[in-house]
Amino acid sequence: MGALPDNDEVTPALCAELADRFGTPLYVYDGGTLVRSLAELTGALHPAMEVFYSLKANPNISVLSLLAAHGARAEVSSLVELRTALAAGVDPADIIFLGPGKTAYELAACLDAGVHAVVAESFEELAELDELAARAGRPVRVLVRVNPAETAPGSRLAMGGKPRQFGIDEDQVLAAGDLPGRHPHLLFAGVHGYLGTRILDHTTAVANTAQVLDLAERVAAATGIGLDTVDVGGGLGVAYFDKETDLDLAALREGIHAVVEPFHRRHPGTRLLWEAGRFLAARAGIYLTRVRYVKRSHGQRFAVTDGGTHHHMAAVGIGSFVKRNFPVRALSRPDAPATGLWQLTGPLCTPNDLIAKDVALPDLAPGDLVGILRSGAYGPSASPVLFLSHGHPAEVLVHDGTAYLVRSRDEPADLLRQQHLHDFSATGSTPADSLQRSTR
Repeated sequence: MGALPDNDEVTPALCAELADRFGTPLYVYDGGTLVRSLAELTGALHPAMEVFYSLKANPNISVLSLLAAHGARAEVSSLVELRTALAAGVDPADIIFLGPGKTAYELAACLDAGVHAVVAESFEELAELDELAARAGRPVRVLVRVNPAETAPGSRLAMGGKPRQFGIDEDQVLAAGDLPGRHPHLLFAGVHGYLGTRILDHTTAVANTAQVLDLAERVAAATGIGLDTVDVGGGLGVAYFDKETDLDLAALREGIHAVVEPFHRRHPGTRLLWEAGRFLAARAGIYLTRVRYVKRSHGQRFAVTDGGTHHHMAAVGIGSFVKRNFPVRALSRPDAPATGLWQLTGPLCTPNDLIAKDVALPDLAPGDLVGILRSGAYGPSASPVLFLSHGHPAEVLVHDGTAYLVRSRDEPADLLRQQHLHDFSATGSTPADSLQRSTR
């Protein structure tokens, strides 16, 4: 237990040092693990495939900068994510923008930036993009996101093959006719498909890839869409919970090569995109929190910490009917054996603030440091950080032996700065007066 799994640079001793230096709660990202995860995925894919990092998993600009420096492209879904990618040094030609409800301002920003493609998710969006391109006097490159008629089983969260807000149903696309002729100001570069996420079975990932490649060829033949680019999605997961196992990357490589190589031979000039967020970021992150109090309640042992689900909502087990725990380590005594089951909670005024339930840990005491492992994806950015006005935790990236503060902790002044105080005392009225006026 002394060594932390997954991490190349971050140790329990370093966690203690960082907690003392930057305070807790604290997210720590292991740069070596980020780079290694990207290399592992790249090695498991066909050589013609490009990895696009999904910023939604962890939008920290330094996390992206490190991944981009080692060859990752960027998949973004908001104006801030687009600006983050550009500021991190990602070439606009290596950025795609997707999402079912893009604003006109976001679409214009994509055009101004010259991103590789906007992923259009409805016929209405295609029409809006066509008008935008006509007004701008220059074409917009688009990928048409298709919601397949069927989806391969095995993903923890299906993103296609069902009624969804994402993409255009397969039968509607195939019946649409000449899309380039209908939208003359658009460059129809290809097809996007994303069938599911948190995939841990390589056979599911391979089947999804084969399905999207086949779909892309059929859509191109039926509508006149080009095949300059095909995005096969991705959706690879990591094992968080008991009885889950990480992907068999060797088997994934064999299967992906078998389905991609024939397509690549038929379309050697097609860019093949693979999206990855959780797989790249999750294993690199640790959420550090310090025990404030220990207590017993109805026979159970509780450790109340200074961090909670407002920073790590994923730890409540979203999408699971049964509460399951992320990997947890008592970092103040990493080699001590477990002595019993603990309820690890945060400071929030809700019983749902349960970071880990019935987790086996050694005896805990106030001041002890606890780490929630595999927490690099869907952490604070996917959590209600403003609940009880706690704000965003600090984030640190450790790379090549140096710890970099990559996000400052929200201070009370930061949270109050966005609010606007109005003085209502000058009206001279009381709540009772207002009520009487409203009922007359």
